[in-house]
Amino acid sequence: MPLHRETRILPYTAERMYGIVGDVERYPEFLPWCESLEVLERESEGKVQYVTAEMTIGYGGLHESYVSRVQLDRAALMIEARHVKGPFKRLDTRWRFVPLDKGSEIHFLIDFAFKSALLSGVANVAFGYVASRMAESFIARAKQLYGDVSV
Repeated sequence: MPLHRETRILPYTAERMYGIVGDVERYPEFLPWCESLEVLERESEGKVQYVTAEMTIGYGGLHESYVSRVQLDRAALMIEARHVKGPFKRLDTRWRFVPLDKGSEIHFLIDFAFKSALLSGVANVAFGYVASRMAESFIARAKQLYGDVSV
């Protein structure tokens, strides 16, 4: 099943990139194919925050909604999201942000499988493109918010 990993060195601090990825309410403003996002619940366990959200995505003629539980661990500079309900058998994403002297190293992973064989077939064809565009959209958001800085 599709799994995509990438690591990038960016000129933005780990804290700034963490902030962009962790601001899930803003996803419809810049994340391709994200048509809407509604936060259903927020809770905390110590310093770790959890957000349960429903996102509607659209790609071509397909429109699907799903619910994820997002774990936001600012101290560890890590964000993980796990599928709770929807068309996926599995949808896990993980972001890890490593501070560097100038900028940060970003580790991104997405792993998913649809319940439907038809949706899986369609998604497998476009998966690499979609995963790359998703990662690029967060970088573009950083450029929009903080300018085009060089490392």
